Amino acid sequence: MGAGHFQEFEDEYLETLYEFHERFPGKRVRNGDLAKYLDVSPASATEMVQRLAKNGFVDYVPYKGVNLTLKGLDHGMMMKRRHRLAEVLLTLLPFEGDIHETACRLEHAFDDDLEVCISLLLGNPTLDPSGRDIPPANSRIAGKIDSGTSFSSLSDMSVNSTAEIMLIMLTSESSEVLQSIGIEIGNSIQRLDDGFSYNGTHVKISDEIAKKVIVRRSE
Repeated sequence: MGAGHFQEFEDEYLETLYEFHERFPGKRVRNGDLAKYLDVSPASATEMVQRLAKNGFVDYVPYKGVNLTLKGLDHGMMMKRRHRLAEVLLTLLPFEGDIHETACRLEHAFDDDLEVCISLLLGNPTLDPSGRDIPPANSRIAGKIDSGTSFSSLSDMSVNSTAEIMLIMLTSESSEVLQSIGIEIGNSIQRLDDGFSYNGTHVKISDEIAKKVIVRRSE
């Protein structure tokens, strides 16, 4: 088994323990409950918990259960944040697959820079598509986000602000509305009281479509 694949298993355990922490802060999680949640054998769960304890991610007391250490809490929270950011991204794309399962795969492809870019791209959301809190970024990521470029959706632009169109996340059928008025990636657009100004022309764009057009706001 490759090291990368094994790292994904560690990530999944720490993310799951973070979920337990969200619901029952400070309460130890029994290996049997962890095994049932992850659909693995109790022996496999115990082996992984012992490995995580050896690496400083959890505090494990045999027959009593496991708690995340500060190191484990930070990592588990990071994985859950990346999972929920991936779910937000997938809901904005013309994606028709299983959002949860796909987000489970995508979260392992994140690195710090990708997390920063996606968070900025999505406007630093605080809730996932199900209304659950997206955990805050750790201090390392937060610093990069604070110094990053300002991305938002077209619908979130303030009146009289100008931005560059960066990404259009629509099906080909829906994007025909934008194509009909000539809107293209890389061009500038200005928010007005009653619509938008694009290439000197006043245009109307529904809020539903505007939410799926990502722009980079001018400083």
